Amino acid sequence: MQKIKTYIKQAIRLATIPFILKDYFLFKKASVHTKRFSLKLSDAYPCIKDKTVTTGFDRHYVYHTSWAARKVKEINPTFHVDISSSLYFSGIVSAFVPVHFYDYRPAQLHLSNLESKPGDLMNLPFESNSIDSISCMHTIEHIGLGRYGDPIDADGDSKAIKELIRVTKPGGSILFVTPMGEHAIIEYNAHRIYTYEYIMEYFRDLELVEFSLIPEREGGIILNAKKEDLIGEKYACGCFWFKKR
Repeated sequence: MQKIKTYIKQAIRLATIPFILKDYFLFKKASVHTKRFSLKLSDAYPCIKDKTVTTGFDRHYVYHTSWAARKVKEINPTFHVDISSSLYFSGIVSAFVPVHFYDYRPAQLHLSNLESKPGDLMNLPFESNSIDSISCMHTIEHIGLGRYGDPIDADGDSKAIKELIRVTKPGGSILFVTPMGEHAIIEYNAHRIYTYEYIMEYFRDLELVEFSLIPEREGGIILNAKKEDLIGEKYACGCFWFKKR
């Protein structure tokens, strides 16, 4: 009975998507000569959004992780510390630099040259002035909003930034990425969106090595961007490389 219900459910779903149903029967006819796979309508898994002219992608996450990986290569540290950024970034960078990854919710990730440990961005488990190279990307904007089970704290983001600065060695690098726009906004409980002035104030005692921007509009990352590039932007992505003086 359950198999019949599943079959009917899938059949109805396919029937509402004519081009998928057409392709299914064309493929079934083309597969008559081979028995390599089981091909049942009840196993159908319709994907209806992939017939596109170009391959779509998340602009923030493809560009900022690619930017940061290049910066880590340029910095060339003995090891790199990442705080709660994309696991894709840590996984790939660990292929050429050992990475120590920390997250409020530790990831059960097992790769060579990669250590994954629990860590609270409000109280990082490092001595002051001890880290040569650290990143925290697309993370700060969430701190204190409670989205990930962290305590509610309206100033959680600024406290976390102070922690990043505290643990970085003089001469050490911080790779920092966050949503940015012309105006400062909280889209609760998803994230904060910062202005250029806000970020520069938080890191006022550090040297800005590079500011690059991933705009909302078409096109790639703007390397060595200017704050004026944020005019008209609501949810762009700012990529900062700071050095501690």
